[in-house]
Amino acid sequence: MLFLAFPDVGLLDMTGPQTAFWSASCCMQKQGYPGYVLQTVSLEGGIIQTAEGMAIQTTALAEFADVEIHTIIVPGSPFIVDVLGKSANLVEWLSRTAAVANRTAAVCTGTFLLAEANLLRGKRAVTHWAFCDLLKERFPTVEIDRDAIFIQEDTVWTSAGVTAGIDLSLALIEEDCGRDVAMHVARELVVFLKRPGGQAQFSKLLQLQEQDGSAFDDLHLWIMDNLDKSLTVEMLAQRVNMSPRNFSRMYKQEAGRTPAKAVEILRLEAARRLLEDSELNIDQIARMCGFGDEERMRITFQRNLAISPRDYRKQFPHIKS
Repeated sequence: MLFLAFPDVGLLDMTGPQTAFWSASCCMQKQGYPGYVLQTVSLEGGIIQTAEGMAIQTTALAEFADVEIHTIIVPGSPFIVDVLGKSANLVEWLSRTAAVANRTAAVCTGTFLLAEANLLRGKRAVTHWAFCDLLKERFPTVEIDRDAIFIQEDTVWTSAGVTAGIDLSLALIEEDCGRDVAMHVARELVVFLKRPGGQAQFSKLLQLQEQDGSAFDDLHLWIMDNLDKSLTVEMLAQRVNMSPRNFSRMYKQEAGRTPAKAVEILRLEAARRLLEDSELNIDQIARMCGFGDEERMRITFQRNLAISPRDYRKQFPHIKS
């Protein structure tokens, strides 16, 4: 397994997956099986300076010219545009080698390098949420999924921002070594095994508050403190001293969704956090978050996350169902 380094590579993009595969190797070796052979490589080898300023030692790609490569991991960089401008030889190697490797995976903005190497044409892919528009602008043939944590398209995998590389690694480990080993690694790294499909890359409340000085910031915070109430359009409009009709129009114009949908996703986020962090039973959580009962919360979870609240909670073994 090759981890591809280059100047200004993101340190956690690299070391997060490396730690996951190292942990899997330790687990496999204790069971009497061979682990992964992990190599950090670069075009010329030697010392590579990461974006965060830490230097890492690498081996030259030329040393693996005659080696059968199973997996290539391509980290990203916060300076990916500059990296692309200096990486023609690296991209050429990636394009050629990915064609014969078993699989190639990108972490965060490493997706740009895969796209530059023509590995994502016509394929679905994901990258860090802050770079999705730039990816679409530079590579219009790539179908971007802005909400996914990671995506597999044939032998090519892409993942979202930074720590999503660990989620990706756990999926690859489960594919190689089975669920028990992947679960062991998840426990070792104090993460859960698999974030459910459809889970967004960052907080829904944060999404609603993206615009500086939003007229509805205070309203969103009030909603989060009053989720158990019947949050009608009329009640929300009264909070901001607007008529219901004008409020609905202005809110959708600014937030990009109806007030009812905003309330739903804030309830969903609150329920998700309670499922992750508390031992309250599911019916209690449903009532506290304003769903009324477990069945209505289940329908909302299925519609938005494609998973039930009970199955969602199973991702967190330390919480009793």
